[in-house]
Amino acid sequence: MVKDEQTLIKYIFEPKTLSETMNEQSYYETMYILRPDIAEDEVTKHIDKYNKLLEEFGGNILDSQMRGKRRLAYQIAKHREGIYVQLSHQGDGQHIFKIEKAMRLSEDVIRYMTVKQEGPLPTPRPSTKSSKQADDNETQEVKVESKEKQQEVKVDASISGKNDTETKQNTES
Repeated sequence: MVKDEQTLIKYIFEPKTLSETMNEQSYYETMYILRPDIAEDEVTKHIDKYNKLLEEFGGNILDSQMRGKRRLAYQIAKHREGIYVQLSHQGDGQHIFKIEKAMRLSEDVIRYMTVKQEGPLPTPRPSTKSSKQADDNETQEVKVESKEKQQEVKVDASISGKNDTETKQNTES
């Protein structure tokens, strides 16, 4: 802790220097929505296109994720659904205007928004295809386990059913 009052006051009330503010990590998150009628391979082409544009304009891509097709809260350009894509990137801020202009001119992007974030940098996640395959493998394992449990329960029920009939016969006599 702080030992005297003056250092406490200095710590609380004095503004941070430029080098102190540079230690805080800031990055940008751009969320854009593509038309729902675009094929999956076209979606990956759009994602690659905007990733390459961002790097050309001086940005550094931290993470790029396709969030999938979701229902919109309200109708946008006669669409009720959209394909959401999230793009986390760093840069000097000048690249944002250029990437948003490219999105504005594209007919396939129906909405976009960029937000400046403060804090720890996002960790890149695996692509959605590999995570879907992992999820499928997990569900198959669960199904196998549940079938085995069902068979055990049926065996237990048939044994307990015999015991119930034996006890009824014993109580009747």
